[in-house]
Amino acid sequence: MGRLFIAAGALNGALAVAMGAFGAHALRGGIDGSLMRAFETSAQYHGIHALALLAIGTLLNSRETPLLTAAGWMILAGILLFCGSLYGMALSGSRTFAAVTPIGGVCFIAGWVLFAVGAWRGLGR
Repeated sequence: MGRLFIAAGALNGALAVAMGAFGAHALRGGIDGSLMRAFETSAQYHGIHALALLAIGTLLNSRETPLLTAAGWMILAGILLFCGSLYGMALSGSRTFAAVTPIGGVCFIAGWVLFAVGAWRGLGR
């Protein structure tokens, strides 16, 4: 599992940079201010959580634990739901995507909590 989350983290890191650049160069001035802020928030959270996946994967390579594995899946779900919904909202202009955003936020929070508990229990031995 460690390799999977490291690869996912690296790919999501690249995608976060690409989306940030796209927002800064292609979208600036082309969408309304609140949608631009949503896009920027998405790119920022995307990059942060790509780094979390790298950390989780690295720890899983030293000791496989179910809590760390669950943390990785929750972070991936958060990227898909939180960042994906904000990207979708900003690019389409449709606020219906915003209904999914809080679910992604809860996934992020759960992922971080699982990460903390998994690291405490699994790596402290």
